[in-house]
Amino acid sequence: MKIHEYQGRQLLSDAGIPVPSGVTITKAQDAASAYASIVKEAGLGDGGLAVVKAQVHAGGRGKAGFVKLVHSAAEATEAAEFMLSNKMVSVQTGPEGLAVDTLLIAAGVEIEKEYYLAITTDRATRQNVLIASAEGGVEIEQVAHDNPDAILKQPIHAHMGLQPSQARRLAFELGFVGKQVGQAAKIMMALAKLYSDKDCALAEINPLIVTPKSEGHPDGQVLAIDAKFNFDSNALYRQKAVAALSDPSTEDPNETKASAYGMSYIQLDGTIGCLVNGAGLAMSTMDTIKHFGGEPANFLDVGGSATEEAVTEGFRIILSDKKVNGVLVNIFGGIMQCDVIANAVVAAAKQVGFDVPLVVRLEGTNVEEGRAILKKAQADIPTMVAATDLADGAKLVCAATA
Repeated sequence: MKIHEYQGRQLLSDAGIPVPSGVTITKAQDAASAYASIVKEAGLGDGGLAVVKAQVHAGGRGKAGFVKLVHSAAEATEAAEFMLSNKMVSVQTGPEGLAVDTLLIAAGVEIEKEYYLAITTDRATRQNVLIASAEGGVEIEQVAHDNPDAILKQPIHAHMGLQPSQARRLAFELGFVGKQVGQAAKIMMALAKLYSDKDCALAEINPLIVTPKSEGHPDGQVLAIDAKFNFDSNALYRQKAVAALSDPSTEDPNETKASAYGMSYIQLDGTIGCLVNGAGLAMSTMDTIKHFGGEPANFLDVGGSATEEAVTEGFRIILSDKKVNGVLVNIFGGIMQCDVIANAVVAAAKQVGFDVPLVVRLEGTNVEEGRAILKKAQADIPTMVAATDLADGAKLVCAATA
């Protein structure tokens, strides 16, 4: 699960990580007052610097013109009017773009140096890892590609967590000096605790910045001015406060529907719908479809304990995609029983209707019962054919949709 930047900044602030003040608005006419309150709170006065940022789940906002620096209420209003009345199109949104309905207006800060800081899970070592770079403020993927030596990593012990000595050493390696070292290390420690406490999949600060020297901060101040968080969806049952931050309007409606029934759905660009039990089997199914010249239209994993009602909803979701001109059902029954899937196919045929070729491959628990159910219903589902195995099913559905 993802959250918006303004929500991430609040999490950072609650964890003791310094973040410039900011407010959110949903109407352009509120931009002027928001700007005035922010610059006043930050002690910047008239003409003070603020930033207006679109709150969407996609990167590339700056290049798309949806992050703007402003120095007056009028400029803040102009920026808000533009962002709230246009879709943001970037390399991560695709040409269709994303509508913007919330803006963050935050106090601007002078920046002397930018850094990158994040925590995620390294699946190769099966450890959480703190990732940092002195080349912040840009796409970290590009930094890793162009200059991999600029990426520093510090493994985090599963039980002991990130140690202060690790954080200070990393701060020195990044080039922090003087009192910056202690500030940076404190932020790293707080971010590591936040990552663990909130069941994060990614906690990212980009950029983490150092301000110029001032009377109050002779070595400059280390601040987080952008935040990105992803959370482990499987842990949301124990993270009620995090789950409440979800914004359904930013999610794919079909993914939301599938999730409500305990299924995982991801829409793809192909024409062959896939209904499978188990993520690994779903990946194999899509690969086999591509091997025989087809293109999968979705990833739909009904899991091991889906009900007939859930599976019927799965068919409804697949067939709601107008690009789908064929469906492959590939079930290897372990916990999931083949007769449940068979009954769901029959129910879906009655409720939704199958106007496209339907290929069904069943194997495993109660397979004979499942096959008998489908054979009995064959006359009512004329587009359905049975497959002997996965390869046969993929061949049949690819041939039927060619």
